[in-house]
Amino acid sequence: MKKKAIIFDLDNTIFPVPQIGHELFAPLFTLIEQDGSQADNLPKIKDEVMRRPFQLVAEDYGFSAELKDKCIALLKELAYQGKIDPFEDYALVKQLPVDKFLVTTGFKKMQQSKVERMDLEKDFKEIHIIDPTATTQVKKDVFAEIQHRYGFAPEEMLVVGDDLHSEIKAAQELGLDALWYDKYQRYEEKPGVKKIADYNELLAFVR
Repeated sequence: MKKKAIIFDLDNTIFPVPQIGHELFAPLFTLIEQDGSQADNLPKIKDEVMRRPFQLVAEDYGFSAELKDKCIALLKELAYQGKIDPFEDYALVKQLPVDKFLVTTGFKKMQQSKVERMDLEKDFKEIHIIDPTATTQVKKDVFAEIQHRYGFAPEEMLVVGDDLHSEIKAAQELGLDALWYDKYQRYEEKPGVKKIADYNELLAFVR
């Protein structure tokens, strides 16, 4: 059945986070470095923060409650004011004749600044920012709400994102088709998961 709706992730799906990450997260990295408890892990933490929600990174690396709280307080106030360039192949997404939804997890002020810097409001039917500090909702909940409100059949929907353990897992649990967007082909293929590296490849899944 032809797809009627596509749900996209934001970070590393619409644009590469490392393009802005070192500047955006500089205050965070300084705070962690000054704390001293994560000195050995800092290079890995810097990489992880650009690919996964901070709360998960902090948990995996055993941040103290005090350091985690300080980091979250800082991150709540961060916003990006510079230029952000989407992936070049994102231009193809704009042309797709389907309803498009953007669902991203992160700190609201930060994620909203990214949306505004790329002027994404005009590209999507709805934009949802799930801030774990303000809601218990997860992407699976938002995907299900979108499906229910618009009456889409599962086979009419497609989810596209870079995180196997977030949007891809949520889609699979709801019985929705999913595409794992691995722009730089950092990861090995996974059984049962369709992977693409360019939005030209997306066209075959929506017709």
